[in-house]
Amino acid sequence: MLFNSYQFVFVFLPVTLIVFFLLGRVNRLWAAGSLALASIVFYGYWSVKYIPLLLGSVIFNYVCGRAISTRSQTPAGRRLLIVSVTADLLLLGFYKYADFFLTSANDIAGMQLPMLAIVLPIGISFFTFTQIAFLVDAYRGIAREYSFTHYLLFATYFPHLIAGPILHHAEIMPQFESSTPYRFSSRSFALGVTIFAIGLAKKVLVADHFGATASPVFDAAHAGVSIPPLAAWVGVFAYSFQLYFDFSGYTDMAIGISKCFGVDLPINFFSPYKSASIIEFWQRWHMTLSRFLRDYLYFPLGGNRKGKFRRYLNLMLTMLLGGLWHGANFTFILWGGLHGIYLVVNHAWRSLPRRARNLDAVPAIRVASAMFASRIATFLCVSIAWVLFRANDLGAAYNLLRGMLGMSGLTLHTREGATQHLLVRSLPEFAAVFLAAGVLVWAMPNTRQITDRLERALGNPPADRFYLRIVPAAAGVVLALAVLEMRQISSFLYFQF
Repeated sequence: MLFNSYQFVFVFLPVTLIVFFLLGRVNRLWAAGSLALASIVFYGYWSVKYIPLLLGSVIFNYVCGRAISTRSQTPAGRRLLIVSVTADLLLLGFYKYADFFLTSANDIAGMQLPMLAIVLPIGISFFTFTQIAFLVDAYRGIAREYSFTHYLLFATYFPHLIAGPILHHAEIMPQFESSTPYRFSSRSFALGVTIFAIGLAKKVLVADHFGATASPVFDAAHAGVSIPPLAAWVGVFAYSFQLYFDFSGYTDMAIGISKCFGVDLPINFFSPYKSASIIEFWQRWHMTLSRFLRDYLYFPLGGNRKGKFRRYLNLMLTMLLGGLWHGANFTFILWGGLHGIYLVVNHAWRSLPRRARNLDAVPAIRVASAMFASRIATFLCVSIAWVLFRANDLGAAYNLLRGMLGMSGLTLHTREGATQHLLVRSLPEFAAVFLAAGVLVWAMPNTRQITDRLERALGNPPADRFYLRIVPAAAGVVLALAVLEMRQISSFLYFQF
């Protein structure tokens, strides 16, 4: 079931909210159970046959987590942690990477291994990572014991189940144990609907339109068409905006839906394209994944505690594995590796003395100019890396990168040499859309900034009457426009990961 569908907006969500709050007045555990059941129904809407996989994973990790927590910081607990995490990774690896490894073995070693043709269960990367973090924290003594109902709800909670954000038990399970979510709050509901409206508008009114420009360019590159520079760069920038508005839109919707239930999910985006460096970009983009990779991979590898060489090696390993997490394709591994190189260069630059970087006694105008140039350079580096992230294979990525560098000529040609029409829509139309998206990304406050100010205004209405009028009115307009546009249903990009 998609957040941007009539079934979800007008049937599933209202019914789930009503049942949850009615039961919450009678028994909080029943209400939590109803929300967990609704989450399983939400997941089963995609494929009923994978419900046993989801429930099996939840039960296995709950039992292991309880056993580990009673043996925290002991050799027995460590052994149990290794076994349980290995089981989780083997399950993820089987469904997500088995055919990739078989294909690689056939290509590299000339073998004839048959493909398993495994269908990837949706959301498996997210609910697996969420539970691995729980197991590790159980061993560390951070995760205390919870009831199975609350753990089931934590692991299956439908707003985040399919595409994140990746939840940490400490920020979500205590909320389900408190009384706050089970009492309907008009204030939380108003904020939730506003956030949901912004996210839905990002997806339906912006991301999908950029997708209509990006897809033909990437498809043509995959088909072997020679892409001229203009078409290549337009396609790449279109995808940069499509991915941003698609994924941040999904996260906004997840946060908004959860807010309607009185539950706060962690922020996952904070204007990442405003970043002036790659380090800052990863502090703002998919923040819950960055946090997971830092806490459960980079730090255990040693972080920056064992010298510069080990720090840079740990960065590279973390980003390579982060790339592999996104998908079973060499393009994702190279994408992670490229960002690893970016980060190594960025950290090496920052480690130089201020004098070497010429930062002392710099006039304010030069600082502002340098900041602007840094943001443009960061956006360009990120967009170039998105080519590997989006391309179907290495050949398509190479073809498109050649086009961006002007190595494919100035007209479009197929492999047979026949000239084709320009793959992108009219340049004036694209320029107008690009400008509008640029204003939203670089000049406007982000969703968190808007709703934080709205929340303050709700707490003190006389202080900002104008804001209390304009934001709900604008949210209502964009919600209505987005709902009308939902006739053309499209899934979210991060569903494939």
